[in-house]
Amino acid sequence: MPPLSPTAADPPQFRNAIHSARQPLSVCHGSRLHTVPSPEPASIHSIEKAFARGEEQALRAAYKQHGNLIYTYCRRTLNEDRANDVTQEVFISAWKGRHRFDPAKGTLVGWLFSITRNRIIDNVRAERRHSERRANLDLAELPTESEIDAIGNRLMIADAMRSLPDRTKRVIMLHYFDDLTHRQIAERMSLPLGTVKSLLRRGLLQIRHLLESAHE
Repeated sequence: MPPLSPTAADPPQFRNAIHSARQPLSVCHGSRLHTVPSPEPASIHSIEKAFARGEEQALRAAYKQHGNLIYTYCRRTLNEDRANDVTQEVFISAWKGRHRFDPAKGTLVGWLFSITRNRIIDNVRAERRHSERRANLDLAELPTESEIDAIGNRLMIADAMRSLPDRTKRVIMLHYFDDLTHRQIAERMSLPLGTVKSLLRRGLLQIRHLLESAHE
């Protein structure tokens, strides 16, 4: 993940330099989900509110929290140089337009993802427009918009899963990856059937909320 570099045209906050703070991304392997510890929800909410208020430390915290995810999305769809550039552009654009972010209407990571998606699509369209000037460019290597969306959704789901409580995460994994019924999960985890259904419902709502905020 590239460091976010200030320029002379950027607000003074950038002159304090946001350095790279790479953190592992959650990845599903079969029925196992490999994750890193997540910050407490209250911490995430505090970052979002501070970002909306324009507090300088919030930009640094947002980049540390979400920079690796944004870079991964860019790198899965763009070459390395453009992925580095677009990652920086996303955070600079988000910070300059922070007055448009409302924590009450969506998550910060979802909003950043929406900006990233649009930037990626703009770059891919530009590549297609200029393809006739580059004989070595294979258009088949460029992702379609539906492929860009699919890649983004997979990354967002993995990130949303990482943020869920362990018990909720396990219920979802057992249901969707191991194909267990609600009753089988209840027996496996020694939980009441109603608790399993409630955990599954709340977890899926949280994931859906994150996905919807990324497509607004």
